[in-house]
Amino acid sequence: MHFTKLNRHFTLTALTILFSVIFWFLFYFNIPGKIGFNEVSLETVFFNYDGPNYMIVAKCGYHKDCIGPNFSLPQPLEYYPAHLPGYPILINFVSNFTSTPKAMLLVTLFGSVFLSLILFEFLKLFIKEKTAFWLSILFIFFPGRLFVLRQIGAPETWFLATIIASIFYFKKDKYLIAAIFAAIAQSLKSPGILLFASYGIVAIYELIKNKDFIGVFKKYFWFILTPITIFTIFNLYRLQTGDFWAYFNSGDNFHLNKLPYLVFISTKSWIGTIWLEEIIYIYLFAIYGVFLLFKKYKFDIVPVFTALFTLATLLVSHRDISRYISPVYPFLLLAFAKTLNKKSFKIIILILIPAILLYAINYVTGNVAPIANWAPFL
Repeated sequence: MHFTKLNRHFTLTALTILFSVIFWFLFYFNIPGKIGFNEVSLETVFFNYDGPNYMIVAKCGYHKDCIGPNFSLPQPLEYYPAHLPGYPILINFVSNFTSTPKAMLLVTLFGSVFLSLILFEFLKLFIKEKTAFWLSILFIFFPGRLFVLRQIGAPETWFLATIIASIFYFKKDKYLIAAIFAAIAQSLKSPGILLFASYGIVAIYELIKNKDFIGVFKKYFWFILTPITIFTIFNLYRLQTGDFWAYFNSGDNFHLNKLPYLVFISTKSWIGTIWLEEIIYIYLFAIYGVFLLFKKYKFDIVPVFTALFTLATLLVSHRDISRYISPVYPFLLLAFAKTLNKKSFKIIILILIPAILLYAINYVTGNVAPIANWAPFL
């Protein structure tokens, strides 16, 4: 049994690395350019948004006197605090051993492996190990938008992995470790605050249900690390930009609204298209998944977090909803596990893998930052 467990961990690790290496080699050898796409190279992957922004922060922090003279991306210098420091810190560390662009992809890959392995361990808490193993393999390349995020400069692999790790250790009653991972998630992307809020909701529910203030306080005390992390990041902004609230003054970077579904107003910034039908289906599966999770697990941290994050995404007006809602995807696997484990679905996925790969190539080919001189990034 122990050998089987290690073998599955090894297989997940190997498959995660293999899919990424294959994808990068396609660009390295310009295979997309030979089948009808524009000419590409590995630099196309390096300079996919938002990778260059994170590389710049890894190089300069948030110091305008470093960013301005050395980098020529079109956004204003005030925009960079929108990119939290957790992912750039990892890039900066790995860049001690290789160039910054390669370090960025390696950091993403390490996070991708972590994501595959922690997802497997998390799913085993709820479903059979064999099913958890299959769903973890499925999650390497599906949904397609997450497959893209596994291949480029993006913090999502680490963000999703730390969220899952936090909830995993919370379910194992290891609250300090859960709180540390929640704080790390907060250092990676601002929606990490929704995990903190979810723990708060569950804590209030337990307090009302059990009327045990001391017990609830001891259980949830360590999650104060999340607001401490926010304060530390904002203080870093104060030291490097002179503005404690630099995140909120980073320009057209906030897409939350008071009303849901405003993503369908195509005249809003960051939308700019009438082709938005697939967002309806994303909402459909997410909301139905929330319903199934509450039905299965009642008022637990898993459905509470999934519901809160889905609700927040309904208030987002941005074309890239599939990226914004990505932290929900691991828990939707759990919600739809029975269907996703059917033989018919596995066959369908095999048929769709070429489509997912072509979608990813098309996306990466068309989402490149306009960089005239990439020497400062090395």
